[in-house]
Amino acid sequence: MMDISIKTHKGKIAIPRYAIDMVGADERAASFTKRSIKKKSKLDALYCAISMTDLTTLEGADTVEKVRQLCAKAVNPVPPYIQHTLEGAKDLKAIPCVAAVCVYPNMVPIAAECLEGTGIEIAAVATAFPSGQFPLNLKLKDVDKTINYGATEIDMVISRGEFLEGKYQKVFNEIAAVKEVCKGRAHLKVILETGELKTYDNVRMASWLAMEAGADFIKTSTGKVSPAATMPVTLVMLQAIADYYRLKGKKIGMKPAGGIRTAKQAVHYLVMVNEVLGEDWLTKDLFRFGASSLLDDLLRQIFKQATGQYFDTDMFSI
Repeated sequence: MMDISIKTHKGKIAIPRYAIDMVGADERAASFTKRSIKKKSKLDALYCAISMTDLTTLEGADTVEKVRQLCAKAVNPVPPYIQHTLEGAKDLKAIPCVAAVCVYPNMVPIAAECLEGTGIEIAAVATAFPSGQFPLNLKLKDVDKTINYGATEIDMVISRGEFLEGKYQKVFNEIAAVKEVCKGRAHLKVILETGELKTYDNVRMASWLAMEAGADFIKTSTGKVSPAATMPVTLVMLQAIADYYRLKGKKIGMKPAGGIRTAKQAVHYLVMVNEVLGEDWLTKDLFRFGASSLLDDLLRQIFKQATGQYFDTDMFSI
């Protein structure tokens, strides 16, 4: 397949097009779910997954108090009165805070106020999330306003319709323009909405396009389209990141989002990241889970190790 030629302010670059072996990708992704993981390694993975989680609320019914509560849970995933359960338990330690809280732009000032001094990132969706169907000038104003409100990370959506029409230059230009607004002010996560790209070939090309345009992270989904994150799609994106790093020497982050609900699934994803990209990517700076419902199951599994029984999720903050 012929590469795609893209114009930049530095000249032309080539976006490689690969024919992805769908059966091979599916089989390799499935193989990561069959790894034998020792108890101590599993515990380490559970703690790691909590520290990589972006707690998210992106609903029309979001309220100020809901965002405040979400921020409180981000800082203290379990109430102090049951935190002591872990004291003295072998291989167990205090529960870490999460990586970020992700909200709509108008809720960013609330999150910024609640999370000040905690080290937790304030992420916000922008560029006409989730559709991406706004003119570019309005998208850029949206991003600038959101950063001014206090966002430290911007989750933008690409124009999937234009990508599917073959308007790759326009998609590239939009990402590059958003990156320019974010430069020195906020990290940029580029959401591909892989469920609408349909093929692994498209996912691979969109990943590379986003990285060349300036993405700090590439992200699978908005969580509003099914299917959202899947292991095969994430594998295709991870492999693109690995190839980009080998070619360019730049580390790009990855964020699967939507559909990851259990600790078991999270551990499978971390195994995949470790085997495709290596230990350097097992950090919140380079890997995130966009899955708020995941947190409670991670906590349940950790407390099971401490007590021998499962806690009801109502025991944890909601």
